[in-house]
Amino acid sequence: MEKLKLVNKYANKFVSEEEINAMAPRAVDAIRTLHSKNGEGNDFLGWTTLPTDYDKEEFARIKETAEFVKNNCDIFIVIGIGGSYLGARAVIEALKSQNYNLLAKDTPQIFFIGNTISPAMVNELVSLCEDKDICVNVISKSGTTTEPAIAFRIFRDLVYKKYSAEEAAKRIFCTTDKERGTLKNLADEQGYETFVVPDDVGGRFSVLTAVGLLPIAVAGIDIDELMAGAKFAQDSLNSEDLNENDCLKYAAIRNCFYDKGKRLECFISYEPCMTMFNEWLKQLYAESEGKDGKGLYPVSCVFSTDLHSVGQFIQESGSSLMFETCVKFGKPLSDLVIEEQEGNIDGLNFLAGKQMSYVNEKARQGTLLAHTEGGVGNLILEFDEISAANMGYLIYFFEKACAISGYILGINPFNQPGVESYKKNMFALLGKPGYESEKEKLEKELGI
Repeated sequence: MEKLKLVNKYANKFVSEEEINAMAPRAVDAIRTLHSKNGEGNDFLGWTTLPTDYDKEEFARIKETAEFVKNNCDIFIVIGIGGSYLGARAVIEALKSQNYNLLAKDTPQIFFIGNTISPAMVNELVSLCEDKDICVNVISKSGTTTEPAIAFRIFRDLVYKKYSAEEAAKRIFCTTDKERGTLKNLADEQGYETFVVPDDVGGRFSVLTAVGLLPIAVAGIDIDELMAGAKFAQDSLNSEDLNENDCLKYAAIRNCFYDKGKRLECFISYEPCMTMFNEWLKQLYAESEGKDGKGLYPVSCVFSTDLHSVGQFIQESGSSLMFETCVKFGKPLSDLVIEEQEGNIDGLNFLAGKQMSYVNEKARQGTLLAHTEGGVGNLILEFDEISAANMGYLIYFFEKACAISGYILGINPFNQPGVESYKKNMFALLGKPGYESEKEKLEKELGI
């Protein structure tokens, strides 16, 4: 397979080669810190060697379990939040379609829940499971995270109502801590199949562990190919020379933009199937960099769709705020030819005989020129096609660039202290034992 190619010529008038070269020493220090594993958060670097050091026995069990699920259920329910679902859903939609559940024939429908506390969403999925065979995969390191824990209560009960206790135990799979925790203890007691969330891999970096691999395999995607692409990235993104390592160069350039006052990085795709991949990127970069008052705020758009909504803002007000990073594939998953129409009512016969991908590419080129002329710099990451291997490469590329960027910023890219604040308030307002002293204070602040 070919390496991903970074094209930065459309950013040159905003970030010069001289500025990139000036950033190089900081970038090299950052990648050395990552490789030497002596920086902050170094106990969460297991993802760096996952493509070669993964548990081969567990990997085989993942594939065996995926076959069981494919042969024994109509609906596979994946329960998790944040990194426990975003990566898997991103890969499935990128390789199979946003309409996967409508198109699935030899594989079950896959629904992701436990990422919201909306009762309407839960009730809707429960109703979809009526008269269907189901299997459940709950993903939680502790088993006590509120959103997935509530969902697991509901769908675990649903499984036991549908099946005998013995059969139910075969249909519930827990991806959790290797040795301890509420969910691990329950799985051991009930005889559920378990898979491991590694201690040294944070949630947003966990897509290439059982967290992401089991749902991805259930969707019929070749996880050997996915891991092979990630291994190629692991092997090829180690140089300390920016001109030889596009991952390092990308991290350096985005920090040049940051130092020049840009505060938003907009991840762009021209394929709607990459929408959830952009959502995964937003979590990866927001949780990793957004601390100590630092970091680029990640946003995303799918063009040309969003050109008809936020395109106006990007074109005429984006220059002071943002730059764009576009993942570009040489060819789509499928294509079609635009036919000539008698009468030319819509005036589009000038496109007759052209592939729709050609029109999409011209839209991309036109947007690129318009946005750069409007003052919004563009970085392009080019791949030949959307494939499992290339998705594995992309995942590893962005994870490593994120880690390097965090060290350039001088922060710990692997913690997320701010995430805990809302939880403490929510627990107090719900009356959770141990939070009683805060309840009255918070209710007074809210005026309730």
